[in-house]
Amino acid sequence: MKIILPNSIFITFLIIATRVSPEYTRPNPRPLLLRQHVRPDSHAEQVHISLAGKGYMRISWITSDERVKAVVEYGKTSGEYEAYAKGERSISYSYFLYRSGAIHHVKIGPLEPSTVYYYRCGGSGPEFSFRTPPSAFPIEFAVAGDLGQTEWTASTLAHVGAKDYDVFLLPGDLSYADTQQPLWDSFARLVEPYASSRPWMVTQGNHDVESFPIIYPHGFKAYNARWLMPHQESRSTSNLYYSFDVAGAHIIMLGSYAEYNVNSDQYKWLQADLERVNRSETPWIFVLIHAPWYNSNLAHMGEGEGMRKAMEEMLYNARVDIVFAGHVHAYERFTRVYDNKADPCGPVHITIGDGGNREGLAMLFASPTPSVSLYREPSFGHGRLRVHNSTHAHWSWHRNNDSDSLQADEIWLESLKSSLTCKEIEKTSKSPKDEL
Repeated sequence: MKIILPNSIFITFLIIATRVSPEYTRPNPRPLLLRQHVRPDSHAEQVHISLAGKGYMRISWITSDERVKAVVEYGKTSGEYEAYAKGERSISYSYFLYRSGAIHHVKIGPLEPSTVYYYRCGGSGPEFSFRTPPSAFPIEFAVAGDLGQTEWTASTLAHVGAKDYDVFLLPGDLSYADTQQPLWDSFARLVEPYASSRPWMVTQGNHDVESFPIIYPHGFKAYNARWLMPHQESRSTSNLYYSFDVAGAHIIMLGSYAEYNVNSDQYKWLQADLERVNRSETPWIFVLIHAPWYNSNLAHMGEGEGMRKAMEEMLYNARVDIVFAGHVHAYERFTRVYDNKADPCGPVHITIGDGGNREGLAMLFASPTPSVSLYREPSFGHGRLRVHNSTHAHWSWHRNNDSDSLQADEIWLESLKSSLTCKEIEKTSKSPKDEL
């Protein structure tokens, strides 16, 4: 069935770039970059930070020496730590013959917005620093999925770090360890320069599951131990799905590989979470998943359909602005869409599973191009979402081209909360009884 794009879509979705990708030589996969442990056993390594509630940050790291205490010293001046926080008991885990180092998680705060803090983990070792996100607009997110740890990953991260941003969003597939646990360590060392200085907010992908019949039937053992996200702070019982507020955005991280049907805990949590959103305080809502609900690439086509059927209506009724996905190793941007049709009040769906994984790019797209797909390209890269104010945001996608990062696609978005079209639709859809 051919899908026709209605003229009304242009009222709320300002399209700058709808062109197809230019012709150039597609990049080939590149070798793995394996990072070895080079610090003393008592010193922190694999350091990364994440948002942990309003005004708080979680510091996570690993030490080979399991006697190191889970403590963080921090302050606003390098080398001067006027504050101190202690974490819960550190953990380690085993996976067949592998045993991890001691994994420490410490929550620090309250912290001031837009402020640089210096910190040291475990009472000794190197000093790190991070900047807290702003408390109000503008705010900028860097977005990249399916990272892995190849030379293309390093290129993506270098391009991300070359321009300032506030929060990094990752829609699944982190290390590509695929049960080889030392690759989790290597991945965290590779990303540490970036993940220790800006909060990394992640959700899981299929390469993060690592289940094994009978022995590890539930999976996610390494992911849950290493990448603790603020699920408890958002009233979720699972680290596989959670939400958080930053500046004026409410961001929901869903689990494509957790149960999502109407009777599931995830479904019920999402329903309650959306009901709690205050659009006056957070006028924007963004959602991250791994398996895309809309996809015209031949790779993984239809894999997100079950989750879409279960949850799409909830996101549509809540007026979610953008849904980011990974899984497909290419970039694709859709128009505002709902139930497989262009809809001025549906989310923009963006697939950005092109961070640099070892499996290479998904080169084959369906032909002809669906009318709801506006830009698609099999290249490595990353995206940037700059939310300027409560009504407008700018999205851009930057192709990795070796030493350069070329902006290849961009759009301006109007928030659905401020959309006159959606307000009019909601008004006319109300029955006389609703208005009494």
